[in-house]
Amino acid sequence: MRGMTTAMAIGERIAFYRRRRGLSQLVLAGLIGRTEDWLSKVENGRIDLDRLSVIRRIAEALDVAIGDLVGEPTLLEWTADSGVQTVPALRSALMDYRQITPLLAGPAAPGEAADLNSLEADVSAIFDAYQASRYGYVTGRTPLVLSDALTAVRNAEQADRRRALALLALTYQVAVSVLTKLGETDLAWIASERGLAAAQESESPVVLGSLFRSVAYALHSIGRFAAGVDLVRTAAGVLETHLSSRTDESFLSVYGTLFLTGAVAAARADDRASVNAFLREAEDSAHRVGHDTNAMWTAFGPTNVALHRMTTALELGDVQVAVDLAPTIDASGLPAERQVRHAIETARAYAARNRRDDALSVLLQAERIAPEQIRHHARSRQLVLGWVKTNRGHRDTALDDLAGRLRLV
Repeated sequence: MRGMTTAMAIGERIAFYRRRRGLSQLVLAGLIGRTEDWLSKVENGRIDLDRLSVIRRIAEALDVAIGDLVGEPTLLEWTADSGVQTVPALRSALMDYRQITPLLAGPAAPGEAADLNSLEADVSAIFDAYQASRYGYVTGRTPLVLSDALTAVRNAEQADRRRALALLALTYQVAVSVLTKLGETDLAWIASERGLAAAQESESPVVLGSLFRSVAYALHSIGRFAAGVDLVRTAAGVLETHLSSRTDESFLSVYGTLFLTGAVAAARADDRASVNAFLREAEDSAHRVGHDTNAMWTAFGPTNVALHRMTTALELGDVQVAVDLAPTIDASGLPAERQVRHAIETARAYAARNRRDDALSVLLQAERIAPEQIRHHARSRQLVLGWVKTNRGHRDTALDDLAGRLRLV
């Protein structure tokens, strides 16, 4: 898949898999509750298809993964940050059989003390790199940090074990974050499961809340949006028991961000009532925090709530609401990953209103902030690929150059 349909737009991929299944346009359209004319326009690129709720229904009817239709996973380019060890190295680390159970891990090396301060600095470094959209660095470095974290847990004295487990959980969270960005959904699920198990053992409500969010991300990445909504409700109930006694910024940020994650899941599940309820909860937490913060690498606060209000409007099909919100949000104070994600959502909104030049301008500005994120994000790649295919015969140097940098032409 990674090489076979790279240069296909999403409509072309739908047609490719429809033919492989031996289905006519009329039959597939009937399976998803749409008209044959609508599906024909999607396959021919005359209708832009970027709502994941609709893509999910088509994927289910074709018995393929969402990633097969949106063009994931993407091939991570080698960079000075990554060297020549990227996702396969992280896959090897996550599929190491010795992580399955302590019975297979072997005894701790005698006299090998766990340097938790050094490990904490390493975990912070890969989290910071992720928020700077340095995906090559994160995928190259995380396997090493994960190995160190596992060793730290095995060798930690009893008094340090919970801290070591918390750092292990957070290392898994970084892995989930970058793997979902790259479309490596199965690996992300493995990392989220193991991270949540470590978080539970750490007995830290803040770390537990942070890993609940990772599990929700992993569910999103495989299209289980309704399950993501249910998970957020259940997880919020677990965290609520600590809410009255935990008013620190880190806990409130993790708690509020969980609802933002749930709001996106609800939008993709076409559950408008839950979207509104989750956004209200997140807004309340942001009000209690009182400002934008990056506690626990959440980038949480009023601005991130506004970003998610716009994203959920797009996912629900309220395009004009998103177009109106886009210029009112100043994301310049947030980490690069959040700034660029806002830019991608803004480009989506403008493109849906046939403002292609504005959308392209936004993506080009975002590329200057975080080129790896624009290069590897499915949404930005699909936008550019769609423009290239509908722009044939009309030379647009800026678009052609961007498509070249994204390896789409």
